[in-house]
Amino acid sequence: MSEIFGNTVLVRFKDCDAAGIVFFPRYFEMLNDLVEDWFREALDWSFADMHGAGQAGVPTASLSCRFVAPSRLGEALTRELRVTQMGRSSFALQVRFVGPAADLRVEITQRLVCVDTGPMMPRALPAEVRAAMARFLVPEGEAMATQASAL
Repeated sequence: MSEIFGNTVLVRFKDCDAAGIVFFPRYFEMLNDLVEDWFREALDWSFADMHGAGQAGVPTASLSCRFVAPSRLGEALTRELRVTQMGRSSFALQVRFVGPAADLRVEITQRLVCVDTGPMMPRALPAEVRAAMARFLVPEGEAMATQASAL
């Protein structure tokens, strides 16, 4: 069984639109914050180290999102991150935002690529980062079952 990286985020006034629900681009900011937390806390490669001395970055190559239910001001959302694929320089994530009643709000699939920030060309993920990332890699059937059950 693989690990799931997760934490909570409070829906703030700045996150909401005039209808009182999370304005959809805010989910992408919350997603990026989660990925940054994961790199710092679980992979031991902070964005400060990565972008500074590491001369690397992990830009998003593709992103798909499914909005299931609205989130409202004051709610605490649980964010869950799992790795569904790992390559030499790229990896895919499955991220879920879950409401206080354990109800799915948003499901995101994201592919990121490790790049050298000079020429902006793909480069291999560092071995120690790959090893740490592997703890979150779900078996193929398990990832698909999770996605199917959320539909």
